[in-house]
Amino acid sequence: MSETRTGIGYDIHRLVEGRPLLLGGVKMEFEKGLLGYSDGDALLHAICDALLGAAGLGDIGGHFPDTDPAYKGIASIELVKQVARLLKNGGWEIVNVDSNIIAEKPKIGPYLAAMKKTIGEALGVSPDRISVKGRTREGLGEVGRGEAISAEAVALIKRKE
Repeated sequence: MSETRTGIGYDIHRLVEGRPLLLGGVKMEFEKGLLGYSDGDALLHAICDALLGAAGLGDIGGHFPDTDPAYKGIASIELVKQVARLLKNGGWEIVNVDSNIIAEKPKIGPYLAAMKKTIGEALGVSPDRISVKGRTREGLGEVGRGEAISAEAVALIKRKE
């Protein structure tokens, strides 16, 4: 059996006026967006960290620092594509990604299929290997008060045979 590894990722971004809301590479209809050096897509950042961690390649900040002007305002889906190339070049294949978006609003359900498709395409895997679920914090903490959105992801990778 080929070597397998798992990784975990987490991210949180503050919601602010005047920015579009992007999650999973999909623009969502909402009055606020996520603040970040890039487009602030917390879900994609968590997925990047899970994949990088599984491959033993560090974290998203090490590869795409917020001190590098090249990443200012970048679409996070481009970071996902770069992470997928790093894994492929390192001899890894993505088995699956499971993730949660934690937000009080907006409702995530209408966007799930588009997110899975977009993430799958960026990673070069079938969307059926991508899971995205919506969760709330039941009114607790900064996410529960609608001040932020967080995301978590787990990834399984295996050595190419």
